[in-house]
Amino acid sequence: MTIFFIWLIAFCLIAYFVNQRWNNGVSQGLDKVLPGFLKSDGDNRYLWVITLAVLGATTLVQPVEMLLVAILLGLIGWGVSALVSWAGNKANF
Repeated sequence: MTIFFIWLIAFCLIAYFVNQRWNNGVSQGLDKVLPGFLKSDGDNRYLWVITLAVLGATTLVQPVEMLLVAILLGLIGWGVSALVSWAGNKANF
């Protein structure tokens, strides 16, 4: 129960500060990192604020699990890209 309250406090604080700094750099920072179809352009402000707050709070409360998930997603992405590359080389167009 204590971890939940710590997570909730971290979520609220991160969401508040991201929302306050949205026009001063957070939106531009996201647009530099994200691909074109995911760019915020200011339209999805609250969706990105909530997403960043959830990721930030979870990373603060459970950093090892977040690191393992990031490594697992990276390995899955690498495997899929290798499989697509291999299949592309085998295909006759």
